[in-house]
Amino acid sequence: MTTKTMQKTLLNSALVAALAFAGSASASLFDAGLPAGWDCEGTCGAIGADGDVIAPPTGSSQYGYVVTTNGSTGLGLNIGNGSETNGSALRSNLFSAQDGDELNFVFNYISSDGAGYADYAWARLLNEMNEEVAILFTARTTNDGSIVPGFDMPDPTATLNPDSVVMNPGAPNWSPLGSDSGRCFSAGCGYTGWIESSYNILSAGNYFLEFGVVNWTDTSYQSGLAFDGITVGGNPIDSNPVPVPATLGLLGLGLLGLRLSRRQK
Repeated sequence: MTTKTMQKTLLNSALVAALAFAGSASASLFDAGLPAGWDCEGTCGAIGADGDVIAPPTGSSQYGYVVTTNGSTGLGLNIGNGSETNGSALRSNLFSAQDGDELNFVFNYISSDGAGYADYAWARLLNEMNEEVAILFTARTTNDGSIVPGFDMPDPTATLNPDSVVMNPGAPNWSPLGSDSGRCFSAGCGYTGWIESSYNILSAGNYFLEFGVVNWTDTSYQSGLAFDGITVGGNPIDSNPVPVPATLGLLGLGLLGLRLSRRQK
């Protein structure tokens, strides 16, 4: 292969990659399901408007979710007396952000539990060592009063709109709740509707975004968290990836091939 042919091939490949990236960046994050590389423990997924959880205000056809149905043990924020039982957590790919970048998304908390069974959900920012940087918000079942922020939970570091939310009461109809969809245990069941979250990242670095939800005290009557529209600095979260060694290695091999071709010519 001549140097000119190799250069043309590389340019064509770069153009195809750029067009593919532009298309993926403009599409909704969850329209094709959970993004490749996102790490789920428990039960996570993507779904369109379903029952009481209508389509998000982002205009997406699908949103992401975590739910306690068939959840794993050992998750949660370890608050109070540690009565978390089972639940689920979804962690994004590692992404890069600059000092002052806004991390934005919308979320909706749904619960079929009530009374003193104070299930809760959260979103938090982690650094690349998986150390907690900030708890962005919490949402928690209560039979009376504010659901977001959650009672007896850490104060949110994100700006929420609205900043205090009560449940739309009643047995929530939402299929990820499994057999508990359309059921309600005592007062406190329902859904919050879509809430906006905005957080200014304090220092440049590489981060993970985590969404989670857990049952409290028992494993009955499930709860979940829906989310969508995740952007960092105005760009979709997966359009700010951290380069991985394999990618850098391929780039290096391509440059080396060009140099060798020029020498041979």
